Amino acid sequence: MSNKVITIERHIIEQERASNGATGDFSALLRDLTLAIKLINRDVSRAGLIDILGSTEMTNIQGETVQKLDEFADGVIYRAMDHGGHLCGMASEENEHILPIPDEYPKGKYVLLFDPLDGSSNIDANVSIGTIFSILRRVTPEGGDGTKEDFFQPGYKQIAAGYTIYGPSTMLVYTAGRGVYGFTLDPSVGEFLLSHNNIRIPEHNSIYSVNEGNYHKWSEGMRNYIDWCKKDIPEEKKKAYSLRYIGSMVADVHRTLLYGGVFLYPADVKSHKGKLRLLYEANPMSFVIEQAGGKATDGQGKRLLEIIPDDLHQRTPLVVGSPKNVDEVERFLNHS
Repeated sequence: MSNKVITIERHIIEQERASNGATGDFSALLRDLTLAIKLINRDVSRAGLIDILGSTEMTNIQGETVQKLDEFADGVIYRAMDHGGHLCGMASEENEHILPIPDEYPKGKYVLLFDPLDGSSNIDANVSIGTIFSILRRVTPEGGDGTKEDFFQPGYKQIAAGYTIYGPSTMLVYTAGRGVYGFTLDPSVGEFLLSHNNIRIPEHNSIYSVNEGNYHKWSEGMRNYIDWCKKDIPEEKKKAYSLRYIGSMVADVHRTLLYGGVFLYPADVKSHKGKLRLLYEANPMSFVIEQAGGKATDGQGKRLLEIIPDDLHQRTPLVVGSPKNVDEVERFLNHS
């Protein structure tokens, strides 16, 4: 492996060859998505030099202020993916309804869900942001437009998911259900090259990631867990955990994937159902983490990927990371 230069396109092709009955549609879909990500990266990397920073002064379906880069990234992905004949519909965090494929293009057998720019509130501060995506196989008959039934599937039915993080380097991480692979963009050749082969999350690490500003809004069990994290407990040979929190979910979960630990976004007294979007954030990131050997729950004892959606913009609490860390959190939540 170390003697080969493996682009993401080559990796996709090799993955396709290892899959019985592959037709090439899925591989072409991923290649189109990779192009969209390169286009977004181009403008993210020079955002301060063009008129694309700041707010549009509008709000999205989530009630959040839409940033100019949000709007740009949303449009880039839609336009890059609407004509290939691989999709029967798309859904974006930025849009209230399903995004149909234009009538002049063929309708395919997959649906795409995406968060065009996660962490966009950090754009003006030059903090790492990302794009998150999820791909499902349609369940309705082929040939027509995708419907809610195609989108309202539990996360374990994803056939691929991943994210791109735009930081000191641009990295794309994805899984097609056969391990997790990371590709770093080499700007000199304009290609994503395999840099992280078969990523495995550590079993445990003494790191937790959460917005502690919400501490007094959480359940007793969650507060007890955070208090426990901060303590040295000599009789248990436990040292205090380290807090690491960026405030951009894709960046926090990416760090957790590579270093281990746990990322938490619990429900609170104000948001009983949590705040993360199940379809655009929690499902794809949880699928990646599980494929790397980690765990993901809704913080209420249920495997995150088994939740059956009933709304396009459904929210959920999330506990995701190293398996032993997630088990620690669950023990506290189950005894509250």
